[in-house]
Amino acid sequence: MNAITASESTAQRILRHAVIPCLAFVLLLVVWDLLARFSGWSRQVFPGPLQVFMSLGELMLNGTLLQHTVASLFRVTAGFYLAVILGLPLGILLGRLRMARALLNPIIQFLRPISPLAWIPLSMLWFGIGDKPAVFLIFLSSFFPLVVSTTITVSAINPVFFQVAANFNFTRWEVITKIVIPAMIPGTITALRISVTIAWLVVVAAEMIAVQSGLGYLILDSRNALRMDYVMNGMIVIGLIGLLLDAIMRRLGRIESAGWYRNG
Repeated sequence: MNAITASESTAQRILRHAVIPCLAFVLLLVVWDLLARFSGWSRQVFPGPLQVFMSLGELMLNGTLLQHTVASLFRVTAGFYLAVILGLPLGILLGRLRMARALLNPIIQFLRPISPLAWIPLSMLWFGIGDKPAVFLIFLSSFFPLVVSTTITVSAINPVFFQVAANFNFTRWEVITKIVIPAMIPGTITALRISVTIAWLVVVAAEMIAVQSGLGYLILDSRNALRMDYVMNGMIVIGLIGLLLDAIMRRLGRIESAGWYRNG
């Protein structure tokens, strides 16, 4: 009986995580093909799936797609890691010290709603044309969500944990490493998942203005050349990488240490 139940459970997981998503993509391709055939638009304006996938193979073979993808991933990685390195410690500081929170939180809440794209003119004046303005915009898009989320998570930690730490004469470093960091992992992973998605969105927009490489630049340049199939190639790769990044973050959320605080 247990074996049957286990096999049914496995079959259900395969159905939910593999079969149904594949069917959804097949349906999307069918609808796309029908629209391309019967919408009345020319194939140059609205290319069908076959044309797009053939041009995708072309870009892969000549190395153009790899070049632009690597450029975009480099900018996202640099900006996102910089936001993590600066944002998480600041969030811990604001979550633990009320005076620091009272001093800095109004400034953060003032800057946080400003779209990273609004910083494009200033970033181009400050950093010129190239990777630096794009990395700066990605940093901004990830920094504020991480700081706010970390602050809320740390300030919500059960005070009993800190009272126990005081009874055992924990140093400040021990409090941070043995209580604060383990307790903030679940909320932080959720914030990282949201932030990396925002960063991936921002890099595409930034590359349409401030740089001459990357998937955003590929889309803009292809639009100017009236190669809508290349535009869709860039969109497809952006979507696939977005799925991959989200899957990586979801996997991080399943590690044992990520459930320490919730299980405790």
